[in-house]
Amino acid sequence: MAEVMDIAKFKSTVSPDWCPGCGDFGVLTSLQKACVSVGLEPKDVLAVSGIGCSSNLPGFFGSYGMHTLHGRAVAVAQGAKFGNPDLNVIVTGGDGDGYGIGIGHFIHAMRRNIDITYIVMNNQIYGLTTGQCSPTTDLSTVTKSTPEGSIESPINPIELALVSGATFIARGFSGAQDILSETIAKAIKHKGFSLVDIFSPCVTYNKKNTYPWFRERVYSLQQENHDTSSMDAAMKRAGEWDARIPIGVFYDVDAPTYESQEPAYKFGSPAKQKLGLSAEDANALINSFK
Repeated sequence: MAEVMDIAKFKSTVSPDWCPGCGDFGVLTSLQKACVSVGLEPKDVLAVSGIGCSSNLPGFFGSYGMHTLHGRAVAVAQGAKFGNPDLNVIVTGGDGDGYGIGIGHFIHAMRRNIDITYIVMNNQIYGLTTGQCSPTTDLSTVTKSTPEGSIESPINPIELALVSGATFIARGFSGAQDILSETIAKAIKHKGFSLVDIFSPCVTYNKKNTYPWFRERVYSLQQENHDTSSMDAAMKRAGEWDARIPIGVFYDVDAPTYESQEPAYKFGSPAKQKLGLSAEDANALINSFK
């Protein structure tokens, strides 16, 4: 009962309105549990999202939140982190938002090793726009936009993150919430860019990559003694698909973050620095925007 009461503080007054059975419900609950387990308070967390079904998550999560433009969630999150490095910044979105229009921001944030956590609800379809092919849709999959089957090779987010500089890379499945909440907690505690790519089935438009389909295939990396410090081992596991699909932590290494090396931060968090203005000048500045 104590755990339920603690989790309640990360619940919004707005109830989720995803389709019944959507995997995003499990992601939301797992994120709430993860934040409690690492001892965070809502006032110390900012959730940022783009556009899509999954990008509605900040509205259902009890912390500061920003629902931004399509594909720009990571860019906005970086700005918030730069302004206040003490803030726990969590980006939430989907495979279309993050691996499609937002892929440029995604790569550069990993390259810089910015200390943010990126949770991608990967349903391998464009759910909000009613079922078109997404960047992670399997080859030959029939969708509204590919009636004869997709001819585009899908992006492998884990492989992309490995070669782009992310220092914490993991995968989850919304049908395995215990593993997922533990994985998200590790990602939040990690200092550096953390990616958690999550299989979050779209029960309405993706009839291939379903809960039963994943349950027959997923296995835990940590139960097979995977070496999370080895890029070679992580890359090998990242290439596994179809017959066996790994979930858990692929890669976890320590490296200097962007914030730890930026000279501007030697004076502390910009958001907490004094402006050096008198009360009169500060009020005049604020009034000039009215």
